[in-house]
Amino acid sequence: MFQNAPGGTFTMTGDVTVARMGYGAMQLAGPRVWGPPADRDEALAVLRTAVDELGVNHIDTADFYGPHVTNQLIHDALSSRYEQLTVVTKVGAVRDSEGGWPHARSPEQLRDQVHENLRTLGVAALDVVNLRVGGGPDGHSAVPGSLAEPFGALAQLQKEGLIRHLGVSVVDAEQVAEAQSIAPIVTVQNWYNVAHRGDEALIAMLAAQGVSYVPFWPLGGFTPLQSGTLDRVAATMGASPQAVALAWLLHRSPNILLIPGTSSVAHLRENIDAASISLTRDVLAQLDEMA
Repeated sequence: MFQNAPGGTFTMTGDVTVARMGYGAMQLAGPRVWGPPADRDEALAVLRTAVDELGVNHIDTADFYGPHVTNQLIHDALSSRYEQLTVVTKVGAVRDSEGGWPHARSPEQLRDQVHENLRTLGVAALDVVNLRVGGGPDGHSAVPGSLAEPFGALAQLQKEGLIRHLGVSVVDAEQVAEAQSIAPIVTVQNWYNVAHRGDEALIAMLAAQGVSYVPFWPLGGFTPLQSGTLDRVAATMGASPQAVALAWLLHRSPNILLIPGTSSVAHLRENIDAASISLTRDVLAQLDEMA
């Protein structure tokens, strides 16, 4: 299936090679990532189109999306294709009755979350589990501190055969190193895009180690990217600003994997098409003005 992998491929570990352009399932849930999708048939079509037509084999999810909604959709749409997919989930938070995202990182809570992911995805072992660590004033930035206890709990679940590979999310370089001292990691998932470049050094360090880096909010998340430079560059190329922003990430470093999300098949195709956009040195230099 790798002949048509969008964006080329990256080997996360010996038995896991993925297309660099993947798919993030968060937007398949209802408003504020709560409840079922407005159009369930379209949500299922997005997942099947991504895998069956567009060459995506890396799906990002979490059982707290919905909660349970995106995992169940992935199961219903793609369980017969699991052997050809890498489904990455995350733990470290739950949803409260008001739709909040409280931390849940005790060993007991993490064990419960892993078992919920196993149940809703319908698998015996999870491909990759990211421990979501940070938060900070903006809710999405790394907060210094030890992750030894929660990451150690996931490493124990890996030893028990419930998790194949581990990753970390919303972390700094010191936390990455601490995690690696406990068990190997295959991916780091942090906030990064063409306008938010705080992880430049971390990306370079991970690239040297052969570890993948997955930027969440590659298009700005709940606050879409707004830049005159990006708009101008996109206009000269005859492309959308969103497509250029995704293409920039693929050009930025070979260990960057993308998981742009959408609830629309048409928008999904537009996102995947960004993998075919070539950026010249001049264009890259102009986009560097945004840093």
